[in-house]
Amino acid sequence: MTVRPPQSLRQPFSVESGFNVLEYELRAERASSLGRSGLKAEAALAELNAWDPARHSQDDRHVRLRKAADAVWDLFVQREICGLRNSRDVIQRYGIPDEVLVRLGSTQK
Repeated sequence: MTVRPPQSLRQPFSVESGFNVLEYELRAERASSLGRSGLKAEAALAELNAWDPARHSQDDRHVRLRKAADAVWDLFVQREICGLRNSRDVIQRYGIPDEVLVRLGSTQK
């Protein structure tokens, strides 16, 4: 009779195959891309919040709003690629205004 360890304790891929190295690189790239998307959204939202009706035109506000909506959309998509489905914490953390969420078809609730 032979005894083998449970499947849960077994490594799914061996180090010799190179898969672990590839998986590590892919995860690192996903994390890096998520960070870049977050910074881009943060900058676009700051630019939107910096809009002042006394100094800027209404057209400028629409451009900033569109840019913020695109950046937030990219962030949401990147988070979903990484397996993070709940966006409530991102909405609160970045202070994403409702007017941006409406453009995305999303809500806080």
